[in-house]
Amino acid sequence: MSGVRTAVEEYLKLRRSLGFGLVNQARLLRDFAAYLDATGTDIVTTTAAVAWARQPVDADATWLHARLGVVRGFAIHQQALEPATEVPPANLLPDGNHRATPFIYTEQEIAELLQAAGRLPTPIRAATYQTLIGLLTVTGMRIGEATALDRDDVDWEQGLLTIRHGKRGSSRQLPLHRSTVTALQHYAQRRDAAGLEAKTSSFFISTTGTRLIPSNATTVFGTLCREVGLESRSPRCRPRLHDLRHTAAVNALLQWYRDGVDVAPRLPLLSTFLGHSNPAATYWYLTGTPELLGLAADRLESIPGARP
Repeated sequence: MSGVRTAVEEYLKLRRSLGFGLVNQARLLRDFAAYLDATGTDIVTTTAAVAWARQPVDADATWLHARLGVVRGFAIHQQALEPATEVPPANLLPDGNHRATPFIYTEQEIAELLQAAGRLPTPIRAATYQTLIGLLTVTGMRIGEATALDRDDVDWEQGLLTIRHGKRGSSRQLPLHRSTVTALQHYAQRRDAAGLEAKTSSFFISTTGTRLIPSNATTVFGTLCREVGLESRSPRCRPRLHDLRHTAAVNALLQWYRDGVDVAPRLPLLSTFLGHSNPAATYWYLTGTPELLGLAADRLESIPGARP
């Protein structure tokens, strides 16, 4: 097996240990490795990557961009092991699809956002957004699911949160950590003591006692991000409220790796928790942060015979 072929298999094993299926990516990368062998190239170069990516005749720009993107992801990984590896520029083959790159928040950034939320005008507004941001961070709920919560959706005795208005009309129950239940109880007490006339059964309320509007929550979150100085990490990676969902998914994997448990069998649980009907949808949320990749690599190294 050639050096590039071996490197591809090692890369696939590492990524799969993080929970990625990589069915199509594996096929493409193995085809790329075979192309390098056939052309007598023993290292990833931009020229070779582009030539291979453009092989399909009359393919649309999105597919060519996706092919090069698969090689680019591998090249970024491989460059750390083989410095001579060239990483093709991200925009070398233009694409009309500009899906945002997840912004994974650090613990410090979350703490700063919560502190900023606590400085919002009026006590109930501050309490609402502190609790909302905290809940989204630990559960990975969608903002629409959170704003749709009613007061009866929290089972205080069982520590269960019922989501009745999930995507495509689905519903699910989330078991909550005791600390989360306590935080929700404190908010409920402050909400009920605010003296606002009850205009809704909503769990989270606005300063007028009405149900929160997701778009308004997104606007407030953007204001908080600017206040604490959070900046975009790239043109396609900017802080968004929805990225608290991505952060929750990554943090779940990190905790499992730290606890030394077998991650793969737990991924369907994460899919259920996030409200995904298909586990494949969960993979988009599992961004390979440096810490997560490091823990996965350590786990892979500890498995006898894991390396080809």
